[in-house]
Amino acid sequence: MKASVVIPCYNAEKTLPEQLEAFSRQHWSESWEIILADNGSTDNSLHLAEQYLSKIPNFRIIEANRIKGPAHARNSGAAVAEGESLLFCDADDEVALGWVAAMGNALKQQDFVACRMEPFKLSLSWAVEARRCPQQDGLEPYKYPPYLPHAGGGGLGIKRSIHESVGGFDENMPLLEDTDYCWRVQLLGTKLVFVPDALIHIRLRGSTRTMFRQSRLWGEYNVYLYKKYRPHGMPDLSAKEGLRRTWKLLRQMPYCLRNSTKRQGWLRRFAWQYGRTIGSIKYGVFAL
Repeated sequence: MKASVVIPCYNAEKTLPEQLEAFSRQHWSESWEIILADNGSTDNSLHLAEQYLSKIPNFRIIEANRIKGPAHARNSGAAVAEGESLLFCDADDEVALGWVAAMGNALKQQDFVACRMEPFKLSLSWAVEARRCPQQDGLEPYKYPPYLPHAGGGGLGIKRSIHESVGGFDENMPLLEDTDYCWRVQLLGTKLVFVPDALIHIRLRGSTRTMFRQSRLWGEYNVYLYKKYRPHGMPDLSAKEGLRRTWKLLRQMPYCLRNSTKRQGWLRRFAWQYGRTIGSIKYGVFAL
């Protein structure tokens, strides 16, 4: 088997059929398989997935519910995979035509790759405006503080031997386990390469509440990463700059909350900064 696609799944009944339907239209000259790693779904996800067992060649479903979170589900799928390479994507996105072939062919030349992502097809316009999508034209840069590039876990490909050498995804991290994974692989000397011909349509959070919660948790776990990677060359953050950024955000509040086109973006940035405040307290490091 040349490649194994691993899809972590938890209560994805509303989106999983679109993803599996997209995979039913994938073609590649090499042998490949799909593993749906169910993380303990309580909805109709498994029943819907079973309907594709006869539609998609080499498709199987496994239980991956010992630990909650996509990291455990991805690792569980990788553990039973038969492919030389592993391709990771998510149950709430949709692979474009040719995704498997583009990623699989890229891994014939490279060891660690990331695909292109676009949010316009599956996401609400206000969500796209509030968050954007930095992985449309290249790898996601890490700017605060500047560090190694990274990519979303729902569009990564890697040689199986390298995945095993880093111990897979960190199952203690419920979020940003993909950023941590990208950095650990790169710190071992494996370059992360962008594959523009491989495209995934991603689905951004569709409500203010879910977007706020996601951004808050991202802010918190970015502080966790800051503490973890400072000994590995991540630059120190300036306390003065952190306070300046926070004050600037608060000064913008009256105008942005009154402006319908600015409100969602400001709420996302506020949630991020709020999460960083929580993370600074929780992990004992000043990282606003």
